[in-house]
Amino acid sequence: MQIKIAKDYAEMSRLAADMVSRLVESKPNAVLGLATGSTPLGLYEELVKRHRAGLDFSQVTTFNLDEYYGLDGDHPASYNYYMWEQLFSKINIAKERVNIPNGAAADPEEECRRYEARIAAAGGIDLQILGIGHNAHIGFNEPGTPFGTTTSLVKLAPATIKANARFFEREEDVPREAISMGIKSIMQSRSIVLLANGEGKADAVAAAIQGPVTEEVPASVLQLHPDCTFILDEAAARKLTS
Repeated sequence: MQIKIAKDYAEMSRLAADMVSRLVESKPNAVLGLATGSTPLGLYEELVKRHRAGLDFSQVTTFNLDEYYGLDGDHPASYNYYMWEQLFSKINIAKERVNIPNGAAADPEEECRRYEARIAAAGGIDLQILGIGHNAHIGFNEPGTPFGTTTSLVKLAPATIKANARFFEREEDVPREAISMGIKSIMQSRSIVLLANGEGKADAVAAAIQGPVTEEVPASVLQLHPDCTFILDEAAARKLTS
């Protein structure tokens, strides 16, 4: 595991964009795993700037980590909407190469199987971007999720619902379930980059990096990955011991 500590959010975002850019330049048909939420917004802004400077996404394939179950893709709080607003509409990615779980699927179990099959058919994920929840969840894999899970319909923890309420008019509007890549799905990615900023993530980051590997701290499984990088700002790294 590599740990890079940036002085602030902007530098964290640039360092992450450097890694994505190098991959896309060296492998134009790279497969990227993408995350949502507030943490990767700076990364996506950087990638848009680099696309305008010549970075080509025309052969890139993407898979998003998760989507709320029960929201149509054009719902303003859906992750499909978020990705098109923040990144896809601003770069030259082919629409057919964008993969996001269908939160409106009539049969969510079949949707989960289909999603896993599409990842496999693409040859697996070259680089997976992750954030981390205050309870150390990755994707929507909450504490207690078995490490062997693949893409599945999951129930959101109360703390996650509360944290995500800022994206909705009311907390009651936050979906209680989501379709999420499983921990096994994430761990099969060839490289992983986890981004964390802010003092509020410091406990989760320290537990993930320096605590025991346990299903009660989902991100701790990343200690077992052969090519994982944590990019942190100083606030998120402040509880790491030297």
